[in-house]
Amino acid sequence: MTWIKTVRSDEDERVRMAMEDQRKLYPIEYATPIHKVPGDEASQIVASHSLLPEALRHAFSTYGVLMSPDLPLQRHQHEMIATMVSVVNRCQY
Repeated sequence: MTWIKTVRSDEDERVRMAMEDQRKLYPIEYATPIHKVPGDEASQIVASHSLLPEALRHAFSTYGVLMSPDLPLQRHQHEMIATMVSVVNRCQY
């Protein structure tokens, strides 16, 4: 669970729209969040950006484009890169 204040998608239309917009760009295998916010469809990492819906939209849309199925990397390669970035940054996400 995030430790900062978050806004649920059913509480704010801007948050809902930002989450829907960024979700459209992700490959289908990423459609189901692994660490969901209780009572919401957002993952915890996405919800942690919900105070700034436009920042959420742009940051995660960029990430979605980088994971395009049209690019040569597969999901396991995305996960390996993300894991190494987290290790280097000492991040638990």
